[in-house]
Amino acid sequence: MNNRRLRSDCENCFGLCCVALPFSASIDFAIDKAASRPCHNLRDDFRCGVHQELREIGFRGCTVYDCFGAGQQVAKVTYNGQNWVQAPHTAKQMFEVFPIMRQLHELLWYLSEALELEQSRSIHTALRSALDETDRLTALSPETLLELDIIAHRANVNVLLLQTSELVRAGVQREQKGPRKRQKSYDRGADLIGANLRNADLQGAYLRGAYLIAADLRDADLRSADLIGADLRDANLRGADLTGSLFLTQFQINAAMGDARTKLPLSLSRPPHWTS
Repeated sequence: MNNRRLRSDCENCFGLCCVALPFSASIDFAIDKAASRPCHNLRDDFRCGVHQELREIGFRGCTVYDCFGAGQQVAKVTYNGQNWVQAPHTAKQMFEVFPIMRQLHELLWYLSEALELEQSRSIHTALRSALDETDRLTALSPETLLELDIIAHRANVNVLLLQTSELVRAGVQREQKGPRKRQKSYDRGADLIGANLRNADLQGAYLRGAYLIAADLRDADLRSADLIGADLRDANLRGADLTGSLFLTQFQINAAMGDARTKLPLSLSRPPHWTS
């Protein structure tokens, strides 16, 4: 899977995230906006009129969001370059298709990562089949996409992603030798809001869906930790090692706080708002 295809390309989108998605006035957004209503900062050319100052004027949520390339897929492929302004009769449908496409592209991101892992070689055939099927779904017509049971498809893919996680983390546990701090084990969706995990050995930890909001993870070892769906908003990742972490996304990294010492997987970029 071409990694560039799974990265946001706003130049080839119709500002879909700025129109289709709702948001409420909060620490992340300065105003309320209903779904299917264009943000007042969206220009006629589908660019943001305040892009360079979003965080300063109260729209930091916009700097965190990532669509996994779903925006350009909907704009250029699903609707063949015809935008919702030129063809207003497509607007409602387009805005409903966009979040479905985003979920499919997110799954493509996870499956592509899983296929790159040597530890998952025993299930590569199944992973490849799931990736090919998910890729096929992204090319469906708008009408068919709206009829898709995306919840069932996600559940099927998740079985393979969980198997991948177990294979990788089991290998980490076998490799650990000598005296070490005890590796933490958490239930899915663990409440770790504001937790003090500084210097914690979380290598190979199960942190799926964990609430790590504002958690102190400075200098923590998160190598090979399963972070799928973990909420890292305002988590302090300064000096943390996330190389080889499983199913980490740009969206999660953008929402966290880090610095030049934070080690990231090669597939992710250091957010410009992080400290030096």
